[in-house]
Amino acid sequence: MRKIGLLGGTFDPPHFGHLLIAEQALEACQLDEVWFMPTKIPPHKKGSNLCTDEDRIEMVKRAINNHPFFHLSLIEFERSGPSYTIETMKELQSKYKDSNFYFIIGGDMIEYLPKWKGIDELLKMITFIGVKRPGFISTSIYSDNLIFINVPQLEISSSDIRERLKLGRSIRYLLPDQVIAYIKERQIYG
Repeated sequence: MRKIGLLGGTFDPPHFGHLLIAEQALEACQLDEVWFMPTKIPPHKKGSNLCTDEDRIEMVKRAINNHPFFHLSLIEFERSGPSYTIETMKELQSKYKDSNFYFIIGGDMIEYLPKWKGIDELLKMITFIGVKRPGFISTSIYSDNLIFINVPQLEISSSDIRERLKLGRSIRYLLPDQVIAYIKERQIYG
């Protein structure tokens, strides 16, 4: 059975923090691949000012293009409505019967697991990989169902990057050069 890690998010834009988490999960959990899954309609971020779906997809492609074990999954763009993990997992498991899935979440999401749609069913389908993060509770009533990993801390956020661009500040060393070039070429967030 292949071991596939899934890293979901808006990736608005994708940055070195996302890439570092994926790499560390790949190594720590001996995953075969990590699939980046941009959400089309994130249920927890209604009303966000996201760039276009096409731009987010292209930025993820550029961010991961040099990594042999990172791949892009557009499964959440193939359906309409909010992107709920339970529905995504049902679809993935029916398509990829030869794979075990591991859903990678940040320390900030661990405490919200009880609020996830279909969480009890989801816990029977996948293993969660929880990335420990300072300042966030790394325990949950579901802690026994999580694999916790330590990741070197990079205090980078997509919202901070967007704010820096809005103010004309540097974003060098926060995200891959290919993503920076695309943002400048398309004048995103400026």
